[in-house]
Amino acid sequence: MSVAAGRFHNGWRGWLLIGSLIACAIAAVAVPAMPQPLSYHQFADCRIFWAIPNFFNVLSNLPFLVAGGAGLGMILAGRGGFIEPRESQAYLVFFLGGLLTAFGSAYYHLAPDNARLVWDRLPMTLGFAGLVSAAVAERASLKGGLKLLWPLLALGALTVMYWYATERTGHGNVIPYGLYQGWSILAIVLLIALFPARRYTGGKYLVWAAVLYGVAKVFETFDLAVYRALAGTLSGHTIKHVFAAAAVFAIVRQLQVRKSLSADPRVP
Repeated sequence: MSVAAGRFHNGWRGWLLIGSLIACAIAAVAVPAMPQPLSYHQFADCRIFWAIPNFFNVLSNLPFLVAGGAGLGMILAGRGGFIEPRESQAYLVFFLGGLLTAFGSAYYHLAPDNARLVWDRLPMTLGFAGLVSAAVAERASLKGGLKLLWPLLALGALTVMYWYATERTGHGNVIPYGLYQGWSILAIVLLIALFPARRYTGGKYLVWAAVLYGVAKVFETFDLAVYRALAGTLSGHTIKHVFAAAAVFAIVRQLQVRKSLSADPRVP
């Protein structure tokens, strides 16, 4: 592989990925501000059990605790088969995000409002930043992925804090956060579709993670419809948590089984 071919910013595929980020950044400024709809906090299943409000939406965060903890333990134990030790940083951030989502989301669902939603969304920005950075490093450019981690993490956190600050002033704008999350998902899809795995086997587990998260978003969208279809046993949002956590488990499994495709840590 030539040096030029290995560089992230060369070629139409790299420019498409960069262009999508630039387009989202422009949209974040150009699209009219939109506050967080208050209806967002109105979930289908509000049942109370053992004095815990919204019981199933709270309890269904436990899989995040298990998945995030398993992945974090693996990274801290020095496992994962990394060619370059610095690659583990992105997964450390990703699994930490999964672990903290268990607490942040449970806290939010106990009494849903904008103030608590901050603590649900902040851990998610860790997850998005970590996984996008890892995928870029492994499929497009090692150097580029390593450099992207902290800017993406800072950008994600900034969108959450900006959204909440605007809500506090009465002129809420959730658009930048929505675009950040949307671009993160799009980036993973583009990396899967356009950039074949170059450093490790086990790429199918990243595909599974993307599919599972996509299914989770569908259940989230049809929260009430699912609740009614299941005769009030489980809601779409509760099931969404399980599928989203399963996506984290898929990445744990990826690190458990993958093998190196290149013994040369200098692959660009």
